[in-house]
Amino acid sequence: MSDATPPGTVPALPENPKRSKTPWIVGIAIVAIVAVIGVVFAAVNAGNAGSAGAAGKTVTVRIGTTEQAAPYWPILKKKAAEEGIDIQVVGFRDYTQANPALADGQLDLNLFQHLQFLANYNVQSKQNLVPIASTLVVPLPLYSKKYTSVGAIPQGSQIAIPNDPTNQARALLVLQKAGLLKLKDGGNTLATPADIVASESKVSVIPVDAAQTAPALDSAAAAIVNNNFALTAGLDPKSALFQDDPKSATAEPYINAFVARDKDKANTTYLKVAELYHTKAVQDAVLADSKNTAVIVQKPQADLIGILHSLEKTIEAAK
Repeated sequence: MSDATPPGTVPALPENPKRSKTPWIVGIAIVAIVAVIGVVFAAVNAGNAGSAGAAGKTVTVRIGTTEQAAPYWPILKKKAAEEGIDIQVVGFRDYTQANPALADGQLDLNLFQHLQFLANYNVQSKQNLVPIASTLVVPLPLYSKKYTSVGAIPQGSQIAIPNDPTNQARALLVLQKAGLLKLKDGGNTLATPADIVASESKVSVIPVDAAQTAPALDSAAAAIVNNNFALTAGLDPKSALFQDDPKSATAEPYINAFVARDKDKANTTYLKVAELYHTKAVQDAVLADSKNTAVIVQKPQADLIGILHSLEKTIEAAK
């Protein structure tokens, strides 16, 4: 910013010292007022430096995801750009990396996980990441390349399931609901293969990395495959043999969300990104990408954090 007077130039003094002092008093007052206004504007601009679109400033938001190729990202990025927000999508190959990256400050948000997964991460890693806005619930389906129905799966078959604790437990509950196995005391969101009652179960399970569940279909009788990995592998959701109900009350632990560090849960720019996610153009792309299997969820942030804390308490009690 430049001054009105060029550098090195001294303003001319009045030629007639007997001239009235009134204009100079007024001039000094005006200069003082202009200086004060300048200070005020500088303070306001400094205060808005982190806000999207403040004084034409673009704010960068780094979002980690395992679904970086999803077609809704370009739409969301464009809408955010119109609001002065530059979304940078940071892709991860598996579920284990995006939370540590967020906790360490390498990301501003992440979008890839449900509340149960987040609760488990927080407890195990002693972190306090929080959901700032819900997105959707997707069913967890059972696929097979060898059989066309659950009933056709033979006794003693092996089913591949994700090996991360939260998706593993959900997969076991899906297989129990499908009538393929029995869990001790009916199981819960913390169930493990050790809870399978072998004598009352038709199948056994092979825990593998979630990204490997779809490839496991070449060798296993069937596999529980998360929706994003299923779509990447070209699996048609309509061909799933069975899946859980994303609209049921028991689906709350599996609500997906934008996640931030606790100190950023009220960040207006991050909340704006989440708001833009729920615009029609983005939602249409999200639903199309899920082959219309996803169910959009809009829950208040306080409710999401309440569900998260309840899940964390359950996990802590089971330790």
